[in-house]
Amino acid sequence: MKIEESNIVETNDYRVIIYPASRPFETKEAKAITEKLFDFLATWAAHGKPLSSSFKIEKNQFIIVCVDEEKEMASGCSIDALGKVMREIDEEYQLGLFDRMKASFVENGEVKTLKLLDFKNKLRNGELSKDIQVFDFSKNTYLDFLSHFLLPLEKSWAGSIN
Repeated sequence: MKIEESNIVETNDYRVIIYPASRPFETKEAKAITEKLFDFLATWAAHGKPLSSSFKIEKNQFIIVCVDEEKEMASGCSIDALGKVMREIDEEYQLGLFDRMKASFVENGEVKTLKLLDFKNKLRNGELSKDIQVFDFSKNTYLDFLSHFLLPLEKSWAGSIN
């Protein structure tokens, strides 16, 4: 069961699962991913009970899945089912959705992604501006996602890298 965008109430703290790609989606990829996720979420259930869920593609590179757990909790099996669909998408388009050893940031208005070690080295060497904004993929509630998904470097997890 899909949560319509107009029904997302920002005071509800939906569970959020973030799948960061290593690169932007091509138009045809975004369309195919959207269709596959719409089909999956329409039938997504936990122990036979439909899950109220939705998703969006953020910055043309990150897939954000929301689940209203006030209505029905996502079970381990349902999360595994989502993971299976996301792995299929990842394998088909080679997106690196499960590679957590990377950092994504905005520099001069453009989303960029680097291997985590390269990102840290470039920060330490001054090759990246201190004016960048950094994405945080650890957010697991919708309210936290809305307010803390993209932060200035000094307020982000990367602010302590020196």
